[in-house]
Amino acid sequence: MRRWGALAVLLLISATPSAQQGLDRKKIPTPGKTPELRVPAWTKSTLANGAELLVSEKHDLPLISFSLTFLGGADQFEPAGKQSVASLTAALLSEGTKTRDAEALSNALQLLGTSVNASVSGESGSISFRSTTAKFPATLDILADILVNPTFPENGLERLRGQRLVQLTQARAQPGAIANRVFPRIVYGSDHPYGRVVTEESLKAVTRADLVAFHKAYYQPGRALITVVGDTTAATVKPVIEKSLAAWTKGGERPSFTFPPVSAPKATTIFLVDKPGAAQSTFAIGRPGPPRNTPDFYALQVMNTMLGGMFQSRLNANIREEKGYSYGVTSSFGYGKGPGPFRTGGDIVTEKSDAALVEFMKELKGIIGGRPITDEELTTAKDALIQRLPATFASVSSINSALTTLWVQNLPDDYYQQYAKRVAAITRDDVLRVAKQYVTVDNLAIVIVGDRKVIEGPLKATNIAPIVYYDIEGNPVGEK
Repeated sequence: MRRWGALAVLLLISATPSAQQGLDRKKIPTPGKTPELRVPAWTKSTLANGAELLVSEKHDLPLISFSLTFLGGADQFEPAGKQSVASLTAALLSEGTKTRDAEALSNALQLLGTSVNASVSGESGSISFRSTTAKFPATLDILADILVNPTFPENGLERLRGQRLVQLTQARAQPGAIANRVFPRIVYGSDHPYGRVVTEESLKAVTRADLVAFHKAYYQPGRALITVVGDTTAATVKPVIEKSLAAWTKGGERPSFTFPPVSAPKATTIFLVDKPGAAQSTFAIGRPGPPRNTPDFYALQVMNTMLGGMFQSRLNANIREEKGYSYGVTSSFGYGKGPGPFRTGGDIVTEKSDAALVEFMKELKGIIGGRPITDEELTTAKDALIQRLPATFASVSSINSALTTLWVQNLPDDYYQQYAKRVAAITRDDVLRVAKQYVTVDNLAIVIVGDRKVIEGPLKATNIAPIVYYDIEGNPVGEK
């Protein structure tokens, strides 16, 4: 009966006039109206302990998104030689407090229908949750307990350490994961914060005392922003927060973000990492880029969008759509407080590694002047950036993230209101100028992880750059 019902629906759909008439599948649909940008308002204040508070109202649903964000991260607070202290500390916050063990915390949060999430990245960290309006005070009390009273049980540390050691072992079998480890070490060196990676040695070196020390030094209100978005008001929520966080007393200050100089870019070189039997070759091509506060940000956004930042970008249209060498290639700028990387690449059919490299270099040379930018390209890239902005404010969680970004990146309050205007003002000359400055084909690190016996000879035959050899940990090796 169900089968016949489904068939009847299919017959009905196929018989409708819209399915058989008036639908030209060869014609590209015209774009719809650009979504209206509605940036929410917010209020700012300061708690008694020095933490900043930002509240934005959104009353269409009884939901509240709460985040506690810390300026600075592993790059500023992690002890040398113990990469992973920051992330382990964040992960173990919910493993138990002075009044609840891990199971009791989990059960309490399940009864409230939510979860508390904590993380620390290179330059910031956060503890956050989303709850119904009614359950917000109770959930906040649990977060406060996790923040102020964690116990970091030894068995929890050992369990998590074991899991991550296994993950490191598994990553050695994945060309993409290998490229993600090797690329930053080659571009920045292991002494630069952007070049450090977690290793077995650094994981094994971490002790419970390290977690306790990191927690004490890092989770301080003097470097914190509390963002609340949703079905509440500043007048309502501030006393609730003050009460829940009463035990979280004054301390801490915002860190300075100073980075060692990056070594002068070397001549373009292919860094070949052998992964015998790899089904694909993973490419990671790039160099150090600018920090987020660069005045070239908007021009770079437009340039990168047309190069590799959208599906119809030059790189993807060539290497995926036209040549069929990959399921998808991209490019991006990893903006940070320091010189985050410019990077392009993707997974490539092994036998087409040499041909794909030729096309990558062709498109990089093209964007710096070899292939003039058309009016259509420029308009499409700018429209893509502008039209995706309204979605940033679609939910309480996305609004929270957007407003927090202003604080973390030290952006002006009217950043989102001015974004479309700034993007629209970018010209072809602007794009060409930043492309020539930041996408220099003479100083690229070309990291390729793949089956050396298959791809080495063809890569040499391209004469694009000399080849040096690295292992899967990012260390140089001989030619064998």
